[in-house]
Amino acid sequence: MHGKFPQILTDEVVGKEASKLYEDAKALLDTVVKEKWLECKAVIGLFPANATADDTVTVDMPDGSKVDLEFLRQQIKKAPGQPNLSLADNIAPASTGKKDYIGAFAVTAGIGIEKWLEKFEKEHDDYSSIMLKALADRLAEAFTELMHERVRKEFWGYASEEHLTNEDLIKEEYAGIRPAPGYPACPDHTEKWKMFDMLDATKNTGIILTESLAMYPASSVSGWYMANPEAKYFGLGKIERDQVEDYAARKGWSMEETEKWLRPNLEYDI
Repeated sequence: MHGKFPQILTDEVVGKEASKLYEDAKALLDTVVKEKWLECKAVIGLFPANATADDTVTVDMPDGSKVDLEFLRQQIKKAPGQPNLSLADNIAPASTGKKDYIGAFAVTAGIGIEKWLEKFEKEHDDYSSIMLKALADRLAEAFTELMHERVRKEFWGYASEEHLTNEDLIKEEYAGIRPAPGYPACPDHTEKWKMFDMLDATKNTGIILTESLAMYPASSVSGWYMANPEAKYFGLGKIERDQVEDYAARKGWSMEETEKWLRPNLEYDI
C-alpha cells in the first residue's frame, strides 16, 4: 500500500485495508511488549581515526593496532565545482595533525523471534509471521535511531544541545550520518567484517554475518557514525576500472574477487 501515514488510513481506495493492517499491527505490538517476545541488543564504538589516503580511513584500536577502512569515490561527471564524493572525506586527514573519530554500531531487535515464527509456521499463520517480521524490522530501525541520538547527545556528545521533533528526526535534520556497508555510498559489504571485529559485535549482540554478509537475525542494522556537519548521504554510482584496480590493491584482493563484490557499480563489462 502506497501513501503517507496517517492520511493513508482514510484513503478512498486503500483506507479500509490500511486501517485494519494498522490496528492488527498495534495489537500484535502490544502483545510483543507485554509478553516480552523480543529482546533488543546494541553495541557501539567510538574510535580515534584519520583519513590516511584519498579513500582510506585508519582507525586506532584500544589495543594499539590499526584498522584500515576502505571507501570508494564517485567517478560520475558533475557540473564544474561539484566534487566527486567519498565517505572518507568526512574524516579529518592525518596531514592536519588533528585526531578525528569514527563510530561504529550494530543493533538488533530480533533476539527471540525464531520461537514465534516457528509457532506461526506450525499454525499456517503466514499473516502473523509476516507482521511480526515487519514489526521487528521497524523496532530495529527505531532502536537504531535512538542509539544514534544518544551518540550525538550523550556518548560522543558532538550535538549535546540538540532539540529535534519527531518530524525533524524523520527528515534527518541532525548533524552527521550513519552510512552502512552495502548501501549506496559504500556498496562493499565486506567492510562489515572489519566493523564486526572492531565491535566484537557477535559476542555483544548475538548478530552473526552470513556467508553473503547479510545479518542474522534479519531485524538488525549496522553501520558507521560520522559526525562531520557537512556529511551527507550519496550514491556511489558507476566506477571505472582504474578505481577498481586501486581498490583491489588496497584490499589485497584479486581483480576477480573485487569485481564480484562491486559488480553492480562497474562502468565496464567483465
